[in-house]
Amino acid sequence: MMEKNEYARELDYLYSKSLVLESISEFHPVLWFHWMDAVAHLDYTLSIAGFSYESPRSIMAGEYMRWRIDEEKKGDRPLFRPFVNWLAENHPETFSKLPMLWQGIYSDSDPAQYRSFRIVLDPSSTKPIPSIAFRSMIDDLFAKELIKSLYNGASLATLFETYKRSRSD
Repeated sequence: MMEKNEYARELDYLYSKSLVLESISEFHPVLWFHWMDAVAHLDYTLSIAGFSYESPRSIMAGEYMRWRIDEEKKGDRPLFRPFVNWLAENHPETFSKLPMLWQGIYSDSDPAQYRSFRIVLDPSSTKPIPSIAFRSMIDDLFAKELIKSLYNGASLATLFETYKRSRSD
């Protein structure tokens, strides 16, 4: 068996994480969607870097990513990007605690983006993202404080609802 490359090892690290002690049905639906979406983008990016683009794992992840394009447009989900930018402007302390992936992808002032479902931190660079950066992204997403803030009625969920109400006023 071939030795795993550094990206496959980070993918293993992602899948060593668990939400078993959480009540995910009680998470705010928009925040949960975008949290899970970030995990899916991490999975896809690491899968194509760690394995072949044509591996079953990468193909399955790509199928999910195509499905989520329409899902992102449903309900209040499109408010997430403007919400992140609103946090940056009106609640910088909360914005600074968001996962770096959310700060980069959803902030209008950061060049990071999802390209062909892959995470791209600097679109002008042809260098791959160092594998250790993915570990930081994973740790950010699974940080206890973030997870606790995703519950309905918790800090981030409450701020999202405040932002949503302010848009309808």
